[in-house]
Amino acid sequence: MTEIRFAVIGINHAHIYGQVDCLLGAGGKLVGFHAPEDDLAKDFAERYPQAPRADDRRRLLEDRSIAMIVSAGIPCDRAPVGIEAMRHGKDYMTDKPGMTSLAQLAEVRRTQAETKRIFSVCYSEHFETRSTVKAGELVASGAIGKVVNTNGLGPHKLKNLPRPPWFYERSRTGGILTDIASHQCEQFLFFADAQEGEVVAATVANRANPDKPELQDFGEMLMRAGEVTGYARVDWFTPDGMPVWGDGRLVILGTEGTLELRKYIDIDGRPGGDHLFLVDRKGVRRIDCADVDLPYGRQLLADIRDRTETAMPQARCFKAMEFALTAQAMAEARG
Repeated sequence: MTEIRFAVIGINHAHIYGQVDCLLGAGGKLVGFHAPEDDLAKDFAERYPQAPRADDRRRLLEDRSIAMIVSAGIPCDRAPVGIEAMRHGKDYMTDKPGMTSLAQLAEVRRTQAETKRIFSVCYSEHFETRSTVKAGELVASGAIGKVVNTNGLGPHKLKNLPRPPWFYERSRTGGILTDIASHQCEQFLFFADAQEGEVVAATVANRANPDKPELQDFGEMLMRAGEVTGYARVDWFTPDGMPVWGDGRLVILGTEGTLELRKYIDIDGRPGGDHLFLVDRKGVRRIDCADVDLPYGRQLLADIRDRTETAMPQARCFKAMEFALTAQAMAEARG
């Protein structure tokens, strides 16, 4: 297999465009899509005219020439689509969250183990963010010594886009830690170089949106993996005056230095995103990430061809979602 043909089922989140472009840029071929929503389908078809719209997703699932299904459907639907795809002999890449309950996670794990297909969650704050990829290279090279702690912040604007009704339904989104904080969970495990660990504490709340009682606008959690600890805070409180959707940040503390990532904006005035700062014994340096390669799409296609795990270990993919789902359940149990 040299050319990887893929199709899309579910386009409810705009992340689908980043997912598709990632695969097209790596040499994949988009051959079709299914979406029941005419307005979303119109925009998608205009951007990717090479991909015909299928009126029934079974046409894509049963097409044996298609190697992978890609989805950014409503969060609660992503795991069922992935299970269908794997049972039809296809690999699967989904937007985060890959599932919205621990029961869904258990079923996905069983199906993946039985079918040996790839179930990949596109954690875009890592795989599509050059400063995060570069930070991984620096940590691997020993630039800050041994990692001690990560502090990941995922603030978002609530009203920068029209939000569909399902966005405000807890049962369909999985909650704020399940959704947004899965990014921070994956990065914690990555920088801790761990595939096991535990959630120590977690909180969720609705602080400022009483008219949307199922919306959680604030969440935080504390994690541990061996000797490495991590804190994550996610919220929907980015002010309207912020020119980007959120000031996503990550601080990695090491025994010999620190890395700080301002992923989407430098509020001090430098243009663009991917601002990476290294502080070590030599001083303070700002590292240019403009030319950093983003290998996830290329590696994922290679994994499909070679049945390898170079884009992301399957265990870490699932453990990140396990952390987020466990933290969500822990926080909601506390009330």
